[in-house]
Amino acid sequence: MNLHHAFQDKVKKFAQLAIKVGVNIQNDQPLWISAPIGTEDFVRIVVKEAYLAGARNVHVQWYDEEIMRTHYEMARDDVFHEYPSWLAAAHEWVVDLKGAFLQIEANDPDLLKGIDPDRILHYEKASGDALDRFYEAIEKDEISWSIVAIPSQKWADKVFPELPKSERIPTLWDRIFSSVRIDQPDPVSAWKSHIQTLSDKAAQLNSLGLKTLYYQDSGTDLSIELHEDHIWLTGTSSTPQGQSFIANMPTEEVYTVPVKTGVNGTVSSTKPLAYNGNVIDGFVLTFVNGEITEASAETGEEILRKLIETDEGAAYLGEVALVPHQSPISDSGVLFYNTLFDENASNHLAIGSSYPTCIRDGNILSDEEREEKGLNESVVHEDFMIGSATMNIDGVCRDGRKIPIFRDGNWAI
Repeated sequence: MNLHHAFQDKVKKFAQLAIKVGVNIQNDQPLWISAPIGTEDFVRIVVKEAYLAGARNVHVQWYDEEIMRTHYEMARDDVFHEYPSWLAAAHEWVVDLKGAFLQIEANDPDLLKGIDPDRILHYEKASGDALDRFYEAIEKDEISWSIVAIPSQKWADKVFPELPKSERIPTLWDRIFSSVRIDQPDPVSAWKSHIQTLSDKAAQLNSLGLKTLYYQDSGTDLSIELHEDHIWLTGTSSTPQGQSFIANMPTEEVYTVPVKTGVNGTVSSTKPLAYNGNVIDGFVLTFVNGEITEASAETGEEILRKLIETDEGAAYLGEVALVPHQSPISDSGVLFYNTLFDENASNHLAIGSSYPTCIRDGNILSDEEREEKGLNESVVHEDFMIGSATMNIDGVCRDGRKIPIFRDGNWAI
């Protein structure tokens, strides 16, 4: 097999993985794909694989990053306070038909650099409000969904500026293939084994009855309270119909939900955050009773502050995730400037909405009951990386036992 055919074979395996393991499309199930211009060749393969797997109807929503940039530069201010009702209805179509949603990324991390942060903030809030029912279905695992990424030139340029331009995209492809286990002889079996390993770790954490987590590292001294009904989950989820899916490919995390008002102390980022076409780096957050009371950043501070001001819940945490420093993406030494990858190389937290699935019977709780249990509500959910090779995490159990969870960035249990 020559190099071209070997590459095409890996691309096809990646498409099959996205369909059969990612969203796990079922016979007669509709599929909505969101993808940027420039990914056409890959998306066409994905669509074919979806129909071969039995999809009823595959709809692709294309978007153009250059047009998006022009829109943010030139549209009237009031446009960013609204979201097309027909597009919101289209997303609800997926929910109504119990369809699947696949997001394909190839984004330029610096796409909206220099854009008025208020425009980004207002549109983030308008879209979040308009797509509330769709995001609710995502958060409660009512539909199967997954996110995968493939290279674009601008993304590859950002990740590998030291390489000759002709080598950047092929190198990024190789890193992506490795991170999603396409380089394994049987990627599907490799994924099943990997998910089992993560599930075993989640079960171990669930057996401890943790009440509080204490984080210690350079620039980080943080305590996070966990609800007595919290559940540790992995990247594999299941719909009410029993359809399993993997939301993020790659995934290396075990995660749960913090009590909204139970976070206190200071935490420092350890990797840049690529957020809405801007890079936020070197930032420090201080929490008092769950709320971010101070925020500073070496790069992108204004964007960070606007993110936290999106709505009331954006100043609180919605997720706590554990990822060992010695993991495939971290070991690669590559900074991806893409949260899908970078969050799976590092312990991380998320600003904004929580996943009700991380609380026992969370799917059937009313809004009032969720609030009572300390679940955060917001139109944003933004992961940021805090892990390192020197991070220590201790857990205090409900019976008073103190247990080391992480030592020097890796599992201690």
